[in-house]
Amino acid sequence: MEIKMKRGKITSLQKKEERQGYMFIFPWVFGFIAFLGGPMLFSLYASFTDYDVTSRMNFVGISNYTELIFNDKFFWISMYNTLYYVIWTVPLTTIGAILLGVLLNQGAPGMRVFRTLYYLPAVLSGVAVYLLWMQLLSPSTGLINVVLSWFGIQGPSWLFDPAWTKPALIMMKIWAVGASMLLYLAVLQNVPKQLYEAAEIDGANAWHKFRNVTLPMITPVIFFDVVTSTIGGFQVFQEALVMSPEGNGGPANSLLFYNFYMYRQAFEQFNMGYATAMAWILFLIILVITLINIKFGKKWVYYEGGDK
Repeated sequence: MEIKMKRGKITSLQKKEERQGYMFIFPWVFGFIAFLGGPMLFSLYASFTDYDVTSRMNFVGISNYTELIFNDKFFWISMYNTLYYVIWTVPLTTIGAILLGVLLNQGAPGMRVFRTLYYLPAVLSGVAVYLLWMQLLSPSTGLINVVLSWFGIQGPSWLFDPAWTKPALIMMKIWAVGASMLLYLAVLQNVPKQLYEAAEIDGANAWHKFRNVTLPMITPVIFFDVVTSTIGGFQVFQEALVMSPEGNGGPANSLLFYNFYMYRQAFEQFNMGYATAMAWILFLIILVITLINIKFGKKWVYYEGGDK
């Protein structure tokens, strides 16, 4: 009898805690349904319709998807441009951020100033940065080509040459690795110094310590950086909108990234059903790539608890 009463009291307490828990998470649940879950379901339905915002939705089945995949050459051009950007920016920015983090972790005099300078691009306004780089990349008066001319090198036309537009944006992205650098700097400062001392006793040089101690200890942050950088790379948009000549994704559609093309379909041509179909294709692509990263991340990411 006593046991049953105790169990009853525990059950009543648990129910009270559950009600309180639901009350605490209700604002988030309501916000998710109203501002994220609801619009997502609406866009999913819209992707199967002929919808131009101003008129009723006409259900067309999978016509938007088949038109995109089999008949729309600009869909594949935008996909190629975006994949090219992601494939280059993710590894280069990751490597650059790691190297900067290692260098700034040396504790030499004046490092605080360099940390501030390297992080500065991460806090500057996006459009202002793009305008600055448009000046730097000017074929005739830009500082980059002027410096190249000092060494007898004729700089390219950058944003006016289809072969150099994407490398120009990739270079700009590498310049702005300050936010990722801070992540690596933080985790590097938490690597146990005993590990380095043990490696020195075993005769390890600087490269061996970096490869066998530093890298394994920062793999969780590398994994996080790769996943988020990949997702961010697929969402490239502002750069092309601001920096492409006349804002049309040129020259020769070399800056027609996926999100830029989706924006033009939605808000210039008002093919909203078509654009939402593009959005869901992009969602599935990012989801698959993220799941692959998580799957293979278990093989190389080291956690201090010993679990991979």
